[in-house]
Amino acid sequence: MASGSSSQLAQRRLNIISGHIQPPQARGVLSLHPCSAPVVAGSIPKKRQEVLKWNGWGYNDSKFIFNKKGQAEFTGRRYKLGGMVLPALREWMEKTFSASLEHRTTSRASLNVNDVPPAIMNEGFIHDLKAMGISYSCDTEDRVFRAHGHCLNEIFALREGVFKRIPDLVVWPNCHDDTLKIVALACKHNVCIIPFGGGTSVCNALECPEDEKRTIVSLDTSQMNRILWIDEKNLTAHVEAGIIGQDLERQLGESGYCTGHEPDSMEFSTVGGWVATRASGMKKNIYGNIEDLVIHIKMVTPSGVIEKSCQSPRLSTGPDIHHFILGSEGTLGVVTEVTIKIRPVPEYQKYGSVVFPNFEQGVACLREVAKQRCAPASIRLMDNAQFQFGHALKPQVSSIFTSFLDGLKKFYITKFKGFDASQLCVATLLFEGDREKVLQHEKQVYDIAAKFGGLAAGEDNGQRGYMLTYVIAYLRDLGMEYYLIGESFETSVPWDRVLDLCRNVKERIARECKEKGVQFPPFSTCRVTQTYDTGACVYFYFAFNYRGLSDPVHVYEQIEVAAREEILANGGSLSHHHGVGKLRKQWLRESISDVGIGMLKAVKNYVDPNNIFGNRNLL
Repeated sequence: MASGSSSQLAQRRLNIISGHIQPPQARGVLSLHPCSAPVVAGSIPKKRQEVLKWNGWGYNDSKFIFNKKGQAEFTGRRYKLGGMVLPALREWMEKTFSASLEHRTTSRASLNVNDVPPAIMNEGFIHDLKAMGISYSCDTEDRVFRAHGHCLNEIFALREGVFKRIPDLVVWPNCHDDTLKIVALACKHNVCIIPFGGGTSVCNALECPEDEKRTIVSLDTSQMNRILWIDEKNLTAHVEAGIIGQDLERQLGESGYCTGHEPDSMEFSTVGGWVATRASGMKKNIYGNIEDLVIHIKMVTPSGVIEKSCQSPRLSTGPDIHHFILGSEGTLGVVTEVTIKIRPVPEYQKYGSVVFPNFEQGVACLREVAKQRCAPASIRLMDNAQFQFGHALKPQVSSIFTSFLDGLKKFYITKFKGFDASQLCVATLLFEGDREKVLQHEKQVYDIAAKFGGLAAGEDNGQRGYMLTYVIAYLRDLGMEYYLIGESFETSVPWDRVLDLCRNVKERIARECKEKGVQFPPFSTCRVTQTYDTGACVYFYFAFNYRGLSDPVHVYEQIEVAAREEILANGGSLSHHHGVGKLRKQWLRESISDVGIGMLKAVKNYVDPNNIFGNRNLL
């Protein structure tokens, strides 16, 4: 697909700019053909089952459990919470959900290969893969691990041992050129490709179409995980799309740089996945969302390679082709390489938190911070229910003195300052940059907060809030063992609709639960996670006790559909950063218009007329 002349042109340009690029000895040999470079050992191995759960979130050694004393604790040593007892979690679960340790569900302890449908094999495709020396697997575990993301219905089905359509084959390209060969073979043999990055999708994007009769190939990008070069003069890095967030930041950090892009899934999600879903990170106020960070994208499609001819900061050359790729969710091709902005690792980092009398004043404060364009790297506002939830995850204190201080702070806030413990809410803050500027910035934000009744609540609360970001996803697995199911969903909304949307969605969830026969009060909570000049991202958690329901997942899905309808009716978007996938595509026409759908279909039909990239997301 790539012509010899374009390769020669690229080599000439590479020679011209080579003086600007970090010396080869710091990063290995600089080459247009990284297939010849050794594969880098990433945090997640090629055989994902060696470290990750097959039917839940995250690492095998990390999970919430109830110990022999009936106390909750978090296992493993990967996270700061590891090995700690959480004395309030059990009581919170019992009070919030009417859950009981006596009512426990059963799930498959291990994967039974006999439950998995047999593979549909295209022998010609496999023969040609072998001839080209490209790594592949028909192993059942490899196939199952790439058959799903982390939607509730997907994880529930895994726990029940229910499998419908899954990939028939997994292939691992080592570089862009390998990907070209795989896509060419897929076109030749008419097989279906579903790109796979980190597997963290929460919109059914990785779900295989049940009626797909062709061989389905999961194209796993994990072996394309190198930083190909760092340009210190222009502050960019050219990376392969399969590198996961934690590896990218660690490797850049060794040279004193970072991207600053930190989605909640960054431990497992990939650069290619960020591009394909239009991802957003918790520190976007300083570093931007993925569309702000990307300079250049290379994507392999059935019709050829899509990429721009240069890596300039801005172009006026018609509609930006990057915006056909960003958010394309694996429907047009597979992203192989990305040039991304980098920055020096910040000199100073400081956490903080502010407690407000109520959610309304908290939102008003965030609105003013956005208006004055002085938002810290991250500012997130939790409603009261989420504050109580976070408090339930607080580890056991190590001393009487610490316990006394916590009690003193609570007394000061609720008694002396008159805050209602059932109404107050908390914002967590993260400042980054030059130390002197950070301290000035911090004062500015706290001064604004004070005008809205906000009280500084300390660095520890802020730091703990961000630490919980990476472990909270593990909690659903614990809940499912005790008849609790839940999910998160998000939206973006104009500032003048934030409060109405939050209130109306939570009320709609409560009403729908009652109408659908949920026998226990649901838990619904929200937080404002990202702020903009004209609006904000709002992130919801929703869960309930499903005892007494014959088909809890169906009931949950009906309620989530109602919640999404309520979001749209209240001026919210279909998605801020999770994407559309198959979960939300029923509303896409309403969101972007008939003509918009027609444009997407026209691009799809031109780039991929035979639907080789047939995951059926979006359309």
